[in-house]
Amino acid sequence: MESSSLDLNLLRTFLAVYRSGSFTGAGQLLGLSQPTVTTQMRTLERQVGRELFERLPRGVAPTAVAEELAARVAAPLDQLATVAGPHPAPGGRAEPVHLAGPAEVLCARVLPALAPLVAEGVRLRVATGLTDPLLDELRAGRHDLVIATRRPHGRTLSAAPLADEEFVLVAAPVWAERLKEPLAVEGPAALHRVPLITYAEDLPIARRYWRHVFGRRLSCPAALTVPDLRGVLAAVVAGAGFTVLPRYLCHDQLAAGTLVPLHDPDDPPINTAFLVQRPGTPDNPDVPRVRDHLLRAARSW
Repeated sequence: MESSSLDLNLLRTFLAVYRSGSFTGAGQLLGLSQPTVTTQMRTLERQVGRELFERLPRGVAPTAVAEELAARVAAPLDQLATVAGPHPAPGGRAEPVHLAGPAEVLCARVLPALAPLVAEGVRLRVATGLTDPLLDELRAGRHDLVIATRRPHGRTLSAAPLADEEFVLVAAPVWAERLKEPLAVEGPAALHRVPLITYAEDLPIARRYWRHVFGRRLSCPAALTVPDLRGVLAAVVAGAGFTVLPRYLCHDQLAAGTLVPLHDPDDPPINTAFLVQRPGTPDNPDVPRVRDHLLRAARSW
């Protein structure tokens, strides 16, 4: 397969499909209609003589031929895009940067860090959600940058470590006082009599804490679920029960004594957040500006 003899526009479209995982997502990235993308890929498949993408109920999956072609053309096309330079919006004003991530991280850390850029004229459009759906939307071209709670799989996205978050087991002082002796005698089993507050029914943060720190399975159900860790924090401060939270989110409450750590492990659970984007040079010059600013700001978190 001689990629040098293939049409450059077809290769650009191919790379957009490969990275977004769908013809519709590629069209959004390139400003093309979905039928146009489909036609171009059929043309490229005829030129290559092999199928490039397996059609799925949702999107497409690259074949081995597509993987080989992407490995050969991605770097040259990205370099060509760099030489061509970004294309500002009409009137010389950059388009908004579409940023997404967990609501708590965005509100507590990211938006304050980006305030100086907004004051300088950078425009932001912020969305919140869970990592897996947001990464799918990133592949489809709906976001420019996503803050993810895990490193994405595959080569369609590039990820840089942003910050580590340490998890702490906490309750209000009224519960901490009641639990001091039972915890010393029974260990974590004493907490099974206390309402557990969490952000999801499957208790992902608390289960991980139990497994990592106590080496056992957490078996108590949630008493209250709130799909926002700030709501969990507010409920626990008010005395609803206990929870596990990222330390950055409850730092002020711990310092003020309105929350008390129930355990102080030598090796607390730590999760790394990643700043994720599609590979290549974005058309909007404010995207790398926001990305680089966030990576610098995160060093002090």
